[in-house]
Amino acid sequence: MTSTLLTGIAELVTNDPSVGDGSPLGLFRDAALVVEGGRVVWVGPAGRAPDADRRRDLGGQAVIPGFVDSHAHLVFAGDRAAEFAARMAGTRYDGGGIATTVAATRAADDAELRELLSDRISEMRVQGTTTVEVKSGYGLTVADEVRALRLAAEVTPETTYLGAHVVPAGVDRDDYVRLVTGEMLRACAPHARWIDVFCEPASPHAFDGDEAREILTAGRDAGLGPRVHGNQLSAGPGVRLAVELGAASVDHCTHLTDADVAALADGDTVATLLPGVEFSTRSPYPDARRLIDAGVTVALATDCNPGSCYSSSMPLVVALAVREMRMTPAEALWAATAGGARALRRDDIGVIAPGHRADLTVLQAPTYLHIPYRPGVPIARALDADPPD
Repeated sequence: MTSTLLTGIAELVTNDPSVGDGSPLGLFRDAALVVEGGRVVWVGPAGRAPDADRRRDLGGQAVIPGFVDSHAHLVFAGDRAAEFAARMAGTRYDGGGIATTVAATRAADDAELRELLSDRISEMRVQGTTTVEVKSGYGLTVADEVRALRLAAEVTPETTYLGAHVVPAGVDRDDYVRLVTGEMLRACAPHARWIDVFCEPASPHAFDGDEAREILTAGRDAGLGPRVHGNQLSAGPGVRLAVELGAASVDHCTHLTDADVAALADGDTVATLLPGVEFSTRSPYPDARRLIDAGVTVALATDCNPGSCYSSSMPLVVALAVREMRMTPAEALWAATAGGARALRRDDIGVIAPGHRADLTVLQAPTYLHIPYRPGVPIARALDADPPD
């Protein structure tokens, strides 16, 4: 295999506190790293860099771990721009618009959905995202949910069965829960790593605590890891159910009680915050400061979807977290990289260290601080650090 030495790195964020400046970000300045076979094999000061087969000078740019977007809905057709305009005029979001996307997605053929999905993945990479989780949930029939997961598996190993997105219009609620935990689960489980549920009693379209427990338990018994959409529209059972069932992540966490925060602090479930949703729905932002100060592990993700947040930009998410959720730039960057890796229970990404995947993002800037400092400016892109000969 051919090794590549990357030099000219003004600032390297490793997320390894045992190296560099000893901070949680493990910062090196005037740094270098060596990549071989898609893995990092050496990290350190440029003056101590070993020889390599090839050398590449990054010209004084900063390098960070690739963004890990641990919550996205990318297999869909159509858009809901009119719904967004209505929300900006005061209409409250309740999840009901999902039915519009379900109809458009069912009507699209495989080739159209594959092309749309590929375009969205490319859009994410040019903004620095190197790992993304992709959910089903816009099919809501056995065949359409299987199709969504099959397509998602072509672009990521992080696929999530979300048959329990909403109850389809005209379908009996109890019958649908039986379908999601029975025939649909059996068909979808071979194509998924995770199972998710929209646990939101405040929405007439979503699932209550008892239904969510039944769905997640069935998925766990089928070998899928639990994830939860919880506490988005109001305080409810989602967070504590996620912790009780050992879910890798509970996502949204907009409305939390003291008991919810205590449960997260005592468990190992990651609180994944999705500030793009609050930006796009005019909703209150989650209180990240409260969670971090309580010792909760926090991740950031886009929740890219056509209804409540049609943005694929992790840099925007970082900027919103700093501006609106009382996170420091360092905390927000960690949450968008290492935090996302923890939300996916991955130990090979989110950190730049020997043995880890060489999933790197380069910034057209001298420091990571420019991510929130220059919102909306396309300074981040995923780096192909070890191209084939």
